[in-house]
Amino acid sequence: MDTQSLRLFVLAADKLNISAAGRELGLVPAVSSARLAKLEHILGVELLHRSTRKVSVSLEGAEFLPYAREILAQEEAALSALGQGAAQATGTLRFTAPNTFAQLYIAPILAKFQDQQPGVTLDLRLSDTQFDLIDGSYDLALRNAPLVDTSLKGRKLADDRRILCAAPHYLDEHGEPETPDDLRNHKLIAFRHIRARALKSAGGATATFDPGSTKCPLIMDDGHSQKLATVAGAGISMNSLWSVQEELASGKLRHVLPDYEAAEDSVLWLIYPKSNVLSPKVRVFMDFLIAEIATQPPWEKPLA
Repeated sequence: MDTQSLRLFVLAADKLNISAAGRELGLVPAVSSARLAKLEHILGVELLHRSTRKVSVSLEGAEFLPYAREILAQEEAALSALGQGAAQATGTLRFTAPNTFAQLYIAPILAKFQDQQPGVTLDLRLSDTQFDLIDGSYDLALRNAPLVDTSLKGRKLADDRRILCAAPHYLDEHGEPETPDDLRNHKLIAFRHIRARALKSAGGATATFDPGSTKCPLIMDDGHSQKLATVAGAGISMNSLWSVQEELASGKLRHVLPDYEAAEDSVLWLIYPKSNVLSPKVRVFMDFLIAEIATQPPWEKPLA
């Protein structure tokens, strides 16, 4: 099978429009349809369902799509290694990241990336929901969880320190905890589910942030909403430092028990499907994010 037909299939699956995919490759509609039909004949399956009204990806097409992307990535990387590829990275890069982090730190620098890499189209999926990279045909993802999937590789972007915060008016009304044991007398906000989280101090002391041990008025699965509720005075919550740095600087939130933070060494990872080569479009975007963010994480700057 030829890679031009694979490229046509991938574009058509992304756009759900065969003619538009063909035009991007300089093909007239009749030639596009013929190429896809020939590819399906070679594979022995229908990759795209066609009707007079719409195009959709078949079950077989959805299963084949990640492999088609990988074949194209391998070809692009091989040509680049031989100096025969394009001078700059090209193609559509599917990237997923937590919505709040993307709003704060990625969206503001995308124009700079576009200036540097005009041949790369970014298709971003921004959500706290963690999409499956393989099933979702994503090229790259930002995750703040341990890298346990053996089918994936990753590069560290930054440490993800997690601290306790509350609104000043909440602390004025309920008192400010002086020791971890004082948390039992407060309203605690839980993220996703009620479970104890280990705390550690710079001096090596250990403690626990346990929403289940006290009144827990809120359990939330969205980090930004949790922050807003905390700012509004709903209680004490654990947040990533990158998420609340601006609120701490402005005084909307106060760092509770500043000698303590989450004990787990959480890391922000850039992860991608495991393969022998890394496509130029993924490599340049990872290098860009690391240069812009990891070199000096904005949230690690001293508070004014």
